[in-house]
Amino acid sequence: MAPIPVTPTLSIDDGEIAITFARSAGPGGQNVNKVESAVHLRFDVAASPSLDPWTRRRLASLAGRRMTAEGVLVIFAQSHRSQERNREDAIARLVALIAAATERPKFRVKTRPTLASQRRRIDGKVKRGAIKRGRGRVPDG
Repeated sequence: MAPIPVTPTLSIDDGEIAITFARSAGPGGQNVNKVESAVHLRFDVAASPSLDPWTRRRLASLAGRRMTAEGVLVIFAQSHRSQERNREDAIARLVALIAAATERPKFRVKTRPTLASQRRRIDGKVKRGAIKRGRGRVPDG
């Protein structure tokens, strides 16, 4: 079993993934009724030795409803007619999800607007208000 590369520093073992097949809906004619081309991929995030705790938590939040209460990520792929392409699609989606979970979001440093930019903003608002006030009716005089 070959490891599946996710990032240059992270790869998951092929044995950590459980793949089962089911009959697929969609195009395929009579072939749909006899060939199990849909793929159920299960990846136990909670028990995976490849992932650090921070990545596990982030993966759980990114996965949303695809994550079970036991910490198993379930991906269902049935967009292609062949079993092999659905299998590749499911693995590619898993790799993309894990890769997204490994990326640490940039820490946002709160900044305040400068005094000059605040004044420019207020001056612009005052000018705009004056323009709008000047649009009213001209009094009879």
